[in-house]
Amino acid sequence: MSDAAQPTAAEVRAAAEAVKAALDRHLEAVERRSGEDDPAVYAAFNELAAAAEAYDELLYDSYDEVTPFEIPGDGSLPAYAGPEEPSALSVLIRRDYAVVEPQRLLAQAQRVADLDPDADPDAAAADDSGNGPGHAGSSVHAAVGVLFGEYEPDEIASRHKEFGLEEGDSTLWVTAVDDLADPGEWLSDPFDQTDPQRVICRFDVSAVFDEGDEPDEDDEEDDGED
Repeated sequence: MSDAAQPTAAEVRAAAEAVKAALDRHLEAVERRSGEDDPAVYAAFNELAAAAEAYDELLYDSYDEVTPFEIPGDGSLPAYAGPEEPSALSVLIRRDYAVVEPQRLLAQAQRVADLDPDADPDAAAADDSGNGPGHAGSSVHAAVGVLFGEYEPDEIASRHKEFGLEEGDSTLWVTAVDDLADPGEWLSDPFDQTDPQRVICRFDVSAVFDEGDEPDEDDEEDDGED
């Protein structure tokens, strides 16, 4: 650590005061929130995360100390540099799932295929060796294609347990674009030209945001018979 790079005590103190102010603004936004995805709460969260990160860095540079706080979120995104009044938007969504009940997934896919009057019996009879699509209920690969072809992603998300899936992390990014793309223009590479500086807002869902797990009943001591 270079002495020339060390912040002054006043700078560290100012960063600490900024964290306190950001905490107050975040609490006020939470108390006044209008719904689960209130943009004011989201903005206050980002301000608090940025202030805490700045204070943590200055504290370490000056005193070799760190804070006990870790705020998960989008600290990797740069500041927004897009238009104030965008004429078009692009929405990017990622949702992760673990296949925890393969048989349930296969059964649901087969049920969908059985109810499809236009199903191709030759395709259904194809093997699942990798040379063909395979029967809807013959492989997870085939079943996923059937289910995501039948249901909208939001319906999969709301009914994931029915399909033998377990939710992982998810994120939604809303980005500003100059003009709406021509039909088919980006379909070959839909995520190639995402500019992080044009992300207007993002919404993350992750287990790292949980405040803590409920106590396991098996861990509780039995105070009954001696």
